[in-house]
Amino acid sequence: MGKLEKVPSKASKAHIRYRDKEGNIVPGVTTILGIINKPALVKWANQLGLQGLDSSVYVDETAKIGTLAHEMIQEHLGGNKVDYGAYSKDQINAAENSLLSYFEWERQLGKPIKTIHIELPLVSEMMKYGGTIDWYGMIGDEYWLIDIKTAKGLFPEHQYQVSAYYSMLIENGYKVDGVRLLRVGRSEDEGFDDHVVAKERLAQGFEVFSYAYLLYKAKQRFEKGEK
Repeated sequence: MGKLEKVPSKASKAHIRYRDKEGNIVPGVTTILGIINKPALVKWANQLGLQGLDSSVYVDETAKIGTLAHEMIQEHLGGNKVDYGAYSKDQINAAENSLLSYFEWERQLGKPIKTIHIELPLVSEMMKYGGTIDWYGMIGDEYWLIDIKTAKGLFPEHQYQVSAYYSMLIENGYKVDGVRLLRVGRSEDEGFDDHVVAKERLAQGFEVFSYAYLLYKAKQRFEKGEK
């Protein structure tokens, strides 16, 4: 695993800067995938614009709720205690809906859950990228990677993302029997979606991620050439 450092950001959580063993900064998975246009988000932003709403303000609010929901679920799973002082009452209420949806998923799962790592930062020395794993641990007698989402739905880019995380875990010597995307809603009626990503889909998703990384690096080289 390479070196990691936390740097200040405008978000409520520190942004992790990933470095390889030589100390060189490497891009994160979400940064790399940012190169891909997301049609569902474009359509959604256009719809908000037609309603006279600022999508950037809406995104900031939902991001805070999503961050808090992650923190609440992670505290339940053995992570750090949540600092509620950074959030409004409405944000806390919305995040509590996500927590309740998580509890319902855990109840229906009906298997013991053992946390090994929460918010685990790793670096791929082979491909030179980094990422932070939401949750890694055991469900029953199997080792699982779980990525928690609070979006309205699950999208292809989420599979690209966990495919990169899966590859990075394997490279760093972790056993992974399965990967799942767990979406927990922010409202009382949204519930949860539990999507187990098949190994074939992980391979296909990693192929997309790899091409996105090539495009990302090509764009970086192009932009440096203009300076």
